[in-house]
Amino acid sequence: MTYTNPNQEENLVVVQVSSQTNEMVEKEMAGETDDIKYETKALIEALKRRAQAEAESAGTLTRETYLNAVRRARQAIESEKLIERDRIENSWIALQQEAEKNWHLLMKGLTEFTARCQNAAKAAWEAFNAPTSQS
Repeated sequence: MTYTNPNQEENLVVVQVSSQTNEMVEKEMAGETDDIKYETKALIEALKRRAQAEAESAGTLTRETYLNAVRRARQAIESEKLIERDRIENSWIALQQEAEKNWHLLMKGLTEFTARCQNAAKAAWEAFNAPTSQS
């Protein structure tokens, strides 16, 4: 989804917001103004992009590298003091849960891919070594 801040017409900024982020912010911040919701969505998406960029730039994507990147992003945001601390913490908890879920999905996909590659290699080896009928 693409969102623009409705109250900043002179400095129009377009932010791509995932449906997951949109649903989470709308649910958790139901009583807040559109400005606060917009900025929170933009913050969460920025955190996601930063964490992903940090993890990818590290080269080898390991669980520890990924979690360290997410922690660094959180620390950078907390040092800014832009939003009340309890809102940051609630957003951070939701982001951390999402990061853990995504990590587990990534590992599951990698495990399944590895198993498929092993099965394909085994089938190829068996076909290669199968007895041939000579006429």
